[in-house]
Parts: sequence; structure tokens; C-alpha cells
Amino acid sequence: MEIFKNRNFVKLFFAALASQMGTTIGNMAFAFYLLDRFSHQPLYATLAELMYSLPTIFVFFIVGVVADRFDRKKVAENCDWIRAGLTVVLFIALFFQSIPLIFFILFLRSAVTKFFFPAENSLVQGILNKDQYAKAAGLNQMLFSIFMVFGVGLGAAAYKTIGIHGAVVIDFFSFIISGFLIRACKIPTAARLPNGKLSWKELSIKSSLNDFKDGITYIIKNRLLALLVFGFFMFGFVTGAFAILPMFTMKYKLALEHYEWYASLFAISLGIGLLVGSGISAFISSKVKPYQLMIFPIFLTGLLVFFLGFTDRVWVFLSLVFVIGTCIAPINVAIGGWMPKIVHPKLMGRVSGWIDPLMMLAQSLTLGVIAFLFPKVVTSTDYLYYGMACIILCVFIFYAMTLPKLSKKADESKNLKEKQLVNH
Repeated sequence: MEIFKNRNFVKLFFAALASQMGTTIGNMAFAFYLLDRFSHQPLYATLAELMYSLPTIFVFFIVGVVADRFDRKKVAENCDWIRAGLTVVLFIALFFQSIPLIFFILFLRSAVTKFFFPAENSLVQGILNKDQYAKAAGLNQMLFSIFMVFGVGLGAAAYKTIGIHGAVVIDFFSFIISGFLIRACKIPTAARLPNGKLSWKELSIKSSLNDFKDGITYIIKNRLLALLVFGFFMFGFVTGAFAILPMFTMKYKLALEHYEWYASLFAISLGIGLLVGSGISAFISSKVKPYQLMIFPIFLTGLLVFFLGFTDRVWVFLSLVFVIGTCIAPINVAIGGWMPKIVHPKLMGRVSGWIDPLMMLAQSLTLGVIAFLFPKVVTSTDYLYYGMACIILCVFIFYAMTLPKLSKKADESKNLKEKQLVNH
């Protein structure tokens, strides 16, 4: 594949893989640790997930600004070094077994992570041409699939074999590897600093808020972009539910005695489905419109999630999850390949900076609702799956009514601009 001839892309790809894999192993091992230690208080596992999403509320207004105004390579690299340092502190804190202190460190580490992906994502846009964006999106989806397949399983295996401390050590080395890979990249200054050089002294609260405002204004004025960003917000609800619901389903309904093993199989089933779906998407993405790659899979995903609430057999549950994975992959590939084509490189950081806050807001709301409802108010996870399905089907109806028209308008506008350039 031609895209792998780009050494910078290869290094960034594997840096993101190392970072994601390590984070997933540590996070899942910690969830198993909490469920074992507080088996009658699932609230703690939900709160741990909140520590990964709530930091967005405190840093969302500056994340995109930093990615656009400062050296994107240095931002991504320094995020890895800082997270590695915080992981060392987490390792020590685990010996004291102070849950509030551990939660606080997880909160800080997650806050730093919020700066990593907008910077890394903007770098990718700067080193590829537009024809390669869809391929890069497909590869990133495959990356996500890979750590879904192996990350959670390794998290469970690490927790059972080397314990929570061993899992944290894996976290540490993943950030170190990612940091060195990013440092090894040789990226042009134009891609690293598309808006020119800026020092920390020149950054003020007023300038940050103005840049933040520019980002949301840019999104709102481009209705197609606004709808794609809105899609990330809606699927944040699904991400939040899937972060904790399958584990609860296994522990309290389908596999009481071996829930760790079956929770890992959930991640493996979803991950393999995402891999299969990514392969299918790579084959057909050039033959269909992006909105066509999104709308039907969204509908099918909604129906399948609804059926998750009905099943009382673990293998039926896992089979449905596999098909859900094959449906989700095309949606992510379509959005991931579409957005870089319609976003100006100078504003990519600020636009990307809005995606994570919106997703994390929806995810935090979902986790908060689950923490409040389950198991005191809603004693079965089935109704939570029904709620997820309703949200997804609402997104399907909304997108089916709007995306085809906006896509046609965007194509007409692009063709008109190309004709004007030819005439001049």
C-alpha cells in the first residue's frame, strides 16, 4: 500500500497503536481490579470510566488551540512523556490503596491524553494528500480494532497473571515507545506549525477563547461538518454505554462465574467485527458516497443493539456484537475520511478539539445515568440496551433526511470552484 511508503505516517501509526494498546490494557485491568475488590458496588467501576471522560470538561476549550498554535509534533510527544511520569506515580499510589488518590491520578493522566489525539490527528492530515485520507481513516479504524481485539483480553490476562501493578507497567512502556516513535518523525515545519510559531507567553485566556470561538464558528457555518461533528456527540452515548454495560451484562446476567473471560470475548468479538468491517470499507469506500457508507450501517447497528437486550445466551450476545462491529467500522471510516476533505488544515486542530469534548460529554452523561440507575432503579441491563438502540435509530432517521442533500450541495460547490479555477 502506497501510504506505508510514507515513513512519517508509519511512525505515527505505530505510535498511536502503542499508546492506545497500553491505555486499554491499564484501564481494563483497573476495571477488573475494582470489580473484584468492590464486587457489590459496581458504582466504582463506573466512576473509573468517568475519570477517563470528565477531564474533557476542564481542558476542552484549549485542546484544539494548542494543536493549532503550537508545534504539533512536540505537543504529541510531550503528552507521552507526561503520561509516562503520571503512570509511575499511579504505580506508587496503588501500594497505598487509596481509591480517591488513584482516581485523581487517572483524572490527570486522562486530561493530558486529551491533548494527544488532536495534535496527532492534525499531523496526519499535514503529511498525506487528500486521496489518502480515506485510506488513513480505514487504517486508523483497523488500529482501533486491533487494540479492541487484543487490548481488553490482554488487560484481563495481565490482571490475572501479573496483577494491577504489572498492567500499569505495560502502560508506562507503551507511552515511552509512543514518545520515541513520534520523536523519530521528520515532519515539515508547515505541517507542525501551520499557523506560524507561537510562544507560551503569547497565549492568553482571551486569545485561547477567541481561537476556541473560531473553531465552533467554523463548524456551525459548514452545515455538513456540523452534522458530522454532531454524529460524534450522539455516538458518545453509545461509547459510554459499551464502556461498562457489557462487563455488567457478563457479571450480573450471562456469565457470573467467568465474567472477566467473557468480557474479554466481548471486546475480541467487537474488535474482529471492526477489522472485518474495515476491510469491507476499504474495498467499497471508493465506489460509494460517504453518506451511503454511513446511513444503512447506522440503521442495522440500532436494530442489533436492541436485540442485545433480548438475548440470554452468551454466544448469541457475542455473535450480535461481532455483526455490530462490522456495521460500526464503515461509519467511522466514512466520517474519518470525509472530515479532512472539508476542514482547512489551519483549523483541523480546533475542529478535532471539539470532537473529543462532545463525545466525552455524551459518554460522561451516559456513565452518570448508568451509575444512578443501575442496579438500584433499573435492575436489568436489558432496558439500557433498548435506550441505546433508540438513540442510534434516531441518528439514522436524522442522517437519512439530511446527509444526502448536503453531500450533493458540497459536491456541486466543489465542482463549481474547480470550473472557476480552470476558467481563470
